[in-house]
Formats: sequence, structure tokens, C-alpha cells
Amino acid sequence: MKNFNGQVLFLDRADINTDEIIPARYLTEITKDALKPYLLEDLKFEGFDPEKDISGKSIIITRSNFGCGSSREHAPWALEVNGINLVIGESYARIFRQNMFNCGMMAVNLSAEEIDRLFTEFSDKPTMIETDFKNSQFIIKADGKESVISFFISAFDRALVESGGWVDYADQHY
Repeated sequence: MKNFNGQVLFLDRADINTDEIIPARYLTEITKDALKPYLLEDLKFEGFDPEKDISGKSIIITRSNFGCGSSREHAPWALEVNGINLVIGESYARIFRQNMFNCGMMAVNLSAEEIDRLFTEFSDKPTMIETDFKNSQFIIKADGKESVISFFISAFDRALVESGGWVDYADQHY
């Protein structure tokens, strides 16, 4: 099972599409590692600099409709190769969300109110998340403050994560 703990990258924008996650001009690369330097290269919004902001982060908290656009697996792969195995947001494009779980990663939905609270309370400070996968909880910590948030993923998505993704799940069950 992948690691779902670490420092948070807050992306305070809705509708971040797969071309912004990994630009289409890099889709000719033949390895996941080749995608690594281009993660979020074309994502533009005030205060975000991919060259400075991504390093050391392993979790993304974002707004709604993350991963919209084309259905390529390259978007989760680019996250994965950069050590980002968990995205927490209000909603996702359906295919992107399933590609995350198929890769043994997680795309977890929280309510808009909960996401707003996380941005308000934590986005301006270095924030860490510990994931208690067994109890479906995130423990969020920053500046001596701690918050525990419950999350839900389906039994099948949980099995994909526990197996390491769809291929490993299929090897174990078929």
C-alpha cells in the first residue's frame, strides 16, 4: 500500500484539468519518471509557482472538479512519480478519480464546507496529514493545531488501495 501521509500542497482553484496536471506535450514520454519534472507546469493561478511549491509535498487539497478534461492515466502517474498519492477535494472528474484508485492512490471527497474550513485554517501554514486508513480518518496538523476528519471510500476502492492498484488487485483475485 502506498504512503498517504505527508506535507500538503494547497491548490485553491476549481476545475484543474488533466492538461494542467501534466501538459499534453509530454504524453509521448514512455516512462512515468519522464513525467516527473512537468507536474503542474501549466497550472496558473495567483501565488502558485510549481518550481517552488511542489517540492516536498505528498498530498494535495483542492476545490471541485479536479482532473477534468481528458481521460488519460498520465495525470495520476505524474502525481505518483512526484510522491503525491492522495488528493482531497470536493469532487473529481469520474475517470480521473477512478484512475487514481486503479493506480492504488486515493482521490477523497470532502464537503465544500469542510474544504473551505481546511483552506481557512491551514492553507497559510506548513501542514501535515497523517492518514489513518483503517479508521478512515485524516489527522491534520499545523502550528500545534490538530484536526481529525473522517472520510469515506467504497469497499472496492479500499480493496484497490490495499492491493496497490487494479493490476495487483486483479492478480490477487482472478
